[in-house]
Amino acid sequence: MIVLKPFTAADFQQLIDWIDTEELLTSWSGSLFSFPLTIDSMQWYVQDTNMPGQSDAFVFKAVESSTGETAGHISLGSISWKNKSSRISRVFVSTAFRGRGIGKQMINAVLKIGFEELGLHRIALGVYENNKAALNCYLQCGLKIEGISKDILWYKDAYLSMVDMAIMEDEWKALQV
Repeated sequence: MIVLKPFTAADFQQLIDWIDTEELLTSWSGSLFSFPLTIDSMQWYVQDTNMPGQSDAFVFKAVESSTGETAGHISLGSISWKNKSSRISRVFVSTAFRGRGIGKQMINAVLKIGFEELGLHRIALGVYENNKAALNCYLQCGLKIEGISKDILWYKDAYLSMVDMAIMEDEWKALQV
């Protein structure tokens, strides 16, 4: 079982250690960061986050509740308070915790925060088409494919397309029964 806690500058080094290849960095952040990740390059990332009603982003670490070990990272950003919408992004499960359903727990936890605590109506995300494990996880959590943004990222001499997914508040509530 995981709990989401605020991701702070004290957590930078662990994330840097996890994201140790350009491929992992691209999968995690697209073109937002350059490889290699550095503490300096991450300073802006947690600035002005995690303030309900004011922030447009909530950045979390996923902590395994029985051991206290950090198992992953996830953010809920691009919040539009007017439209009651947001995007899940930068989802990463530590290699040591993969295959245990941690990703699904993280998604469900951030959906709960978005819908129950923040009062959002719509939560979306994008996942590269080659990330089949993540795509299946998101489908299991109730997100639906809305479309595909073709050839959105040039990586390793080929384009990657983005699968756009979302879930509405009423769809999420129906899954909680």
